[in-house]
Amino acid sequence: MPDQFDQFAAKMREHDMSETAINQFHRLYDVWKADEGSTWIREADVEPLTGVPSFHDVYETIDHDEAVNAFAKTAFLKLNGGLGTSMGLDCAKSLLPVRRHKARQMRFLDIILGQVITARQRLNVDLPLTLMNSFRTSKDTMKVVRADKKFHQTDIPAEIIQHVEPKIDLATGGPVSFPSNPDLEWCPPGHGDLFSTIWESGLLDTLQEHGFKYLFISNSDNLGARPSRTLAQHFENTGAPFMVEVATRTYADRKGGHIVRDKATGRLLLREMSQVHDDDKADAQNIDKHPYFNTNSIWVRIDALKEKLAEYNGVLPLPVIRNRKTVDPTDPSSTPVVQLETAMGAAISLFEGAICVQVDRMRFLPVKTTDDLFIMRSDRFHLTDSYEMEDGNYIFPSVKLDPRYYKNIHDFDERFPYSVPSLAAANSVTIEGDWTFGRDVAMFADAKLSDEGAPRYVPNGEYVGPQGVEPDNWI
Repeated sequence: MPDQFDQFAAKMREHDMSETAINQFHRLYDVWKADEGSTWIREADVEPLTGVPSFHDVYETIDHDEAVNAFAKTAFLKLNGGLGTSMGLDCAKSLLPVRRHKARQMRFLDIILGQVITARQRLNVDLPLTLMNSFRTSKDTMKVVRADKKFHQTDIPAEIIQHVEPKIDLATGGPVSFPSNPDLEWCPPGHGDLFSTIWESGLLDTLQEHGFKYLFISNSDNLGARPSRTLAQHFENTGAPFMVEVATRTYADRKGGHIVRDKATGRLLLREMSQVHDDDKADAQNIDKHPYFNTNSIWVRIDALKEKLAEYNGVLPLPVIRNRKTVDPTDPSSTPVVQLETAMGAAISLFEGAICVQVDRMRFLPVKTTDDLFIMRSDRFHLTDSYEMEDGNYIFPSVKLDPRYYKNIHDFDERFPYSVPSLAAANSVTIEGDWTFGRDVAMFADAKLSDEGAPRYVPNGEYVGPQGVEPDNWI
């Protein structure tokens, strides 16, 4: 009887997938078949991450002239494979407008390019930028890159293309079939796919040939993860092969992935909440016990990564994340499937001597939902001429927008036709029901709008507080 994986391999070859991509999925599939359950990282087997040097400590101790030299040996890679489907987008999330700057609508990608161009000009460094696109984001993204008259790059590829893999039919264990939309039979393998994609692309060889020693990797939807000569110099000084940026957890971060130390090996591990046993959840979510979370921004020595990838023939043995969904994510009645993924930060456990550095919240500004976008478009932020998103203290209001009316970006934009309200005086924002906003609306304290059972409008210049829209004589 032929191996069931043969069906997947044949399907992937028909889809012109490489042998590296097939080998990577084969490993994930074998792990899944051997163990349907999660691989727990038990609390008793790990120690909390402590004693992490902070960005401020590093800044005070490094030689800033030398830092430029370290920065000149650094390349920049952005993960840009996401379509933003959770917000109703059908294009790269990085093409979503974030805010206006000098009368121009700025998208994530415009800001990223601005950060790179500014760093090149101010520090006189090459700073190559490579985007890891997906087949779905490549065309639109590269059109924007090529249209930017200030961005030039010839020797280093501006993009590499991540792999795709088949979704698994939960009932049969074989490739799922969905004839009405065959594209939905495929999914990305998670951002851990970055490593095999880099290996296959030859990017590391190209970077080395041009004198680069370090690679800084981050998500395109995290505008805080900009190039840093301070961190480049710190990374060089430590001699570490791998460094993860972590930030101090707040209550809102308690369910995110965090770094722990394996008691048996002494190595650092990325522990996602999917790897936490029910009995350990209270400890794992204790922000005093485990004070740092993973920002998914990493620094890696190019020679160390090449050596590690060669050791495993391009497919790193990363923990497998199992995502149960339906083949059509918008239709709960469609065929149940499992998608197998890996996380980029999990590679920290493979590198002896890997380290972490604590960064300020200003280096972690992700936009995963329209709730996040609401804050990013507000007056809590200012986009500087060097394309940095600035805020006073980066302690942001808690925002909960009614998903019925604001989850989809098109619905969101319709209800904020002018701009999002001022959040300068807001501690939290809760919007229930269908509310559309006029110009110059301001929210303060624990602002709340309740569902009144019909579409409502907040007029120009009004104030919204704990009692809703305040009456004219509220002062």
